[in-house]
Amino acid sequence: MKFHILLATALAGTMALSPAAPAFAWGHLAHAVIDRAAIEALPQDGPVFLRDYLDYITASATLPDKWRSSSEPFAKIEEDPNHGWFREQFDFLKPLPRSRHAFILALYREHLRIKDSDPAAAARMNVRWTGTLPYAAMEQYGQMVAEMRLLRAARVKGDAKQAIILEQNIAHTVVRLGHYIGDGAEPLHDSVNSDGWRGANPKGFTRDGKIHSLFESQYVSAIGLTVDDIRSLMPTTAPLPGDLFDHVIGFLNRSGDQMEHVYVLEKRGALDNPKDKDARRLVYKTASAGATMLRDMIDRAWREAATTRPEVVDPLDPNNEDFDPETGSAPPPKAR
Repeated sequence: MKFHILLATALAGTMALSPAAPAFAWGHLAHAVIDRAAIEALPQDGPVFLRDYLDYITASATLPDKWRSSSEPFAKIEEDPNHGWFREQFDFLKPLPRSRHAFILALYREHLRIKDSDPAAAARMNVRWTGTLPYAAMEQYGQMVAEMRLLRAARVKGDAKQAIILEQNIAHTVVRLGHYIGDGAEPLHDSVNSDGWRGANPKGFTRDGKIHSLFESQYVSAIGLTVDDIRSLMPTTAPLPGDLFDHVIGFLNRSGDQMEHVYVLEKRGALDNPKDKDARRLVYKTASAGATMLRDMIDRAWREAATTRPEVVDPLDPNNEDFDPETGSAPPPKAR
């Protein structure tokens, strides 16, 4: 039995034996469905070798959530912000920084600016309360391209052993990228109202944080979400042109635009009714959007890995005209 099958079996067994584990983003079911739908929908000239690792990828779909326990504080501090994007928090940042470090510094400068005039807002002006999801997604995408370049080179050399190792590396990167994109597809991950309505509440929406797990875990499990439910909603594969960071931000914005709909559904009791057509439709719509985005990012990475490396100035080179001494690097240039 191959290594990845053994590992998938072990992971699945661990999950089955851990009923007391906390519920996280989308629950395991939706994350697994999004990953499986994305990989099954890859075009035939894409990285279809990933289908050999489907059991491993889907069994590991919520692995990044397991790094967020307070028992592993270094991992939690680094990983936790990667799962959210509370866009109302940083409306003042236009355009968005194209660097995680520049984003963090911009938040800190705003924190300093308002800490005396609005200490409550200043207390939440940090990555813990804004999230870093698009940066995490782009970082994983870059690692995937690098690994796919190595795989293509190993195949050209006829190094079958190294090719298998690299396939396994890529499958693990897909787990991470898939989790962040899956989280971004869930509307409550893209708003300060992630765990109950905050601030002015003229429509009387719930302030109970349980709405998060009610929508993404309990309701998804109640309707028994499957790949068949979302496959037909995924458009045909089309290359993502231009700048990928812009595509990721657009994807998160479209998902976040559905946030209030979740609260409307909760208010009228739809999330307690597995037969409610509107609630089902929202789950199908958002999950299919996540699967589509993941599929297209994986496919783009595979094609990018086949091209000659672009001639760009090292972002760490102080002579780069865009070099930022505060971060020690230049922001990634826009792709055209």
